[in-house]
Amino acid sequence: MTKILAVTNQKGGVGKTTTSINLAASLAKVKQRVLLIDLDPQGNATMGSGVDKRNLAATVYHVLLGSKSIIEVCVRAEAGKYDVVPANRDLAGAEIELIQLDNRETILKRALEPVLANYDYILIDCPPALNLLTLNGLCAARTVMIPMQCEYYALEGLSDLVNTIRRVRNNLNPNLEIEGLLRTMFDPRNTLAQQVSDQLQQHFGNKVYQTVIPRNVRLAEAPSYGLPALYHDSLSKGTLAYLALADELLSKAEQIA
Repeated sequence: MTKILAVTNQKGGVGKTTTSINLAASLAKVKQRVLLIDLDPQGNATMGSGVDKRNLAATVYHVLLGSKSIIEVCVRAEAGKYDVVPANRDLAGAEIELIQLDNRETILKRALEPVLANYDYILIDCPPALNLLTLNGLCAARTVMIPMQCEYYALEGLSDLVNTIRRVRNNLNPNLEIEGLLRTMFDPRNTLAQQVSDQLQQHFGNKVYQTVIPRNVRLAEAPSYGLPALYHDSLSKGTLAYLALADELLSKAEQIA
């Protein structure tokens, strides 16, 4: 069964797009068929995958408004060996137009149905907001990955996000579950980060991934080259961490199966 994973956190700057790109590349590296959907109008997952958002004839915007199919807008990210449903600034206006449509929360879910058999993993990079775009991502997904920094305000935001996921499950997507919490940009020398990490593990238990993503220069550099970190510096700590995350994800899937 295709695993559809929404990567989301309403707080910006926590590593959602970095995680989406590098997890997609890491899964593709171990022979998984991967589709990455960019649901953020900034189009950073598109550009970071080596796809120029400025020269696109069609994007996820057209999918959401029903004028194009996933297959028609999908492009190959040669840099990472996975497929991308790209986004650009056109998507910023989609929310206003979506409000007028029936069943607007589940448009992406319905659009994905014809291509599910083509992929092992579908990753959805959600925008840093709890809006209609994110809601489409949560309704299409089966599980949610929450990247977060280990800092005080992150805990407060996490509580809001968990409540949102619970409401979506109760009203729109009864199968939605939290896949896991991913500690990103982690500095083990930071006492507060260690304390917040401990609190997460105490409260969420095995929902916290064992893999921790370190603060890493190579991860920050890679998007400017239009490359996942794996193909920018294959031996960097960030690259190795995302390969470990992919392995952990696959191991969990095997245990469930």
